[in-house]
Amino acid sequence: MNSSPCAAPSAPTANRTTRPLLGPSWFAAVMGTGIVANAAVTLPWSFSGLRTAAMVVWLGAVLLLILLAVGYLRQRALRLHAGDPVMAQFFGAPPMALLTVGAGTLLLGRRLIGLEAALDVDWVLWSLGTVLGLVTACTVPYLMVTRHRFAPDAAFGGWLMPVVPPMVSAATGALLVPHTPAGQPRLALLLGCYAMLGLGLVAALLVLAMIYGRLVHHEAPTGTVVPTVWIGVGALGQSVTALGALAAVAPSTLPVPYARGTAVFALLGGIVVWGFAMLWLVLAAGLTVRTIRAGLPFAPTWWSFIFPVGACVTATSALAARTGSKPFVWTAVVLYALLVIAWVVVAGRSLCHAAGYIRRRPVAGHARRRPVRAELRRAATVLRGTVRAGADGRPVSEARVTLLDPAGDVVGMTLTGKDGSYAFADLEGDRYTVVAAGYPARATPLAFDGSGQDFDLTLAHEEG
Repeated sequence: MNSSPCAAPSAPTANRTTRPLLGPSWFAAVMGTGIVANAAVTLPWSFSGLRTAAMVVWLGAVLLLILLAVGYLRQRALRLHAGDPVMAQFFGAPPMALLTVGAGTLLLGRRLIGLEAALDVDWVLWSLGTVLGLVTACTVPYLMVTRHRFAPDAAFGGWLMPVVPPMVSAATGALLVPHTPAGQPRLALLLGCYAMLGLGLVAALLVLAMIYGRLVHHEAPTGTVVPTVWIGVGALGQSVTALGALAAVAPSTLPVPYARGTAVFALLGGIVVWGFAMLWLVLAAGLTVRTIRAGLPFAPTWWSFIFPVGACVTATSALAARTGSKPFVWTAVVLYALLVIAWVVVAGRSLCHAAGYIRRRPVAGHARRRPVRAELRRAATVLRGTVRAGADGRPVSEARVTLLDPAGDVVGMTLTGKDGSYAFADLEGDRYTVVAAGYPARATPLAFDGSGQDFDLTLAHEEG
């Protein structure tokens, strides 16, 4: 059981829970900032001062990665987010952030720290990002199948996040192939990158089919979910980028016939997938314009605009370099200009959100130190309800209810009472998302001898 209605409390109060937890979705800010820098290197046209500006942006991505990694690890919320069917999807963002920054180190950072140091850093970040990405690509779908429960209209662009990291590993791993010892090590890296490309691309196409089915058979998404539709553009663009990057380094490893085959595959397959990516881009843009007219509140999902467009830039640049086609060249330049504009807007809104969050922290701290009488606590409860299930609307006890703020961060979590009721107190006036989930499934082996026996099962939530 999984639902996500929005509630807008009318009376502003303090928050009885701790300050909102930092969600893994914020690592998309590192991905977006890093792709702005990396895409500048791939452009078919070189502008005066562009690489210097890209290096500054890359340094910002490095700093942001360090701050977010430290902040996320300190709060120890991994299991809490893994139990949330929505938040768990964004575990793909941290490994992609590592991979993006690592690639930027080799493309741009070597001007500052030298080639050898840049290679060492990239190897570490690529290895860590690849391992985390493969773990995410396997673990999150497993949790979706065995632990989480979804409504028929639950599919959204965030479902792509766990399966895209292997494709990013393939594209960024191609940069390391020429620096790998010749022979079996280099061959293993190249073939491994192709395998990860296949893993991510096939899984992404399956998820895109589910998302398209959700869009066609149910109401169009609204609010902060809409930007996640753009993630499909990023998945397709990243596959084209990987095909081009791997084909460029294949001649140093594969025999001539197979190396030529990778070039043909990169060109023909890349153009086919690029065409599909443009279709999805138009669909995502139409839904976004429709939502902006109705009002689009800020959330970390706004960063879903950035990395996908950056992946389109790198994909289009790869096709431009391989074909020499002027339309591809102009398309890459125009897309990069739009990417920079979008990045400035989203980064500015993110900084305003962070500044407001920092300003509110001291006030919340003083509020927690003041004694509050029980009757005042009851009066301050501004969000309550009942979780029900089945056609008869029977109450569900001990269902886990999670409250998310507009930025997608966890504000509070509680279990329903015997009557299915839940309540969140001391909330600030804002828009929230309420996610209700029942017990995760439990499988226990049973040997049945045919003579008849009783077998009880106990369902329970894991400790948060």
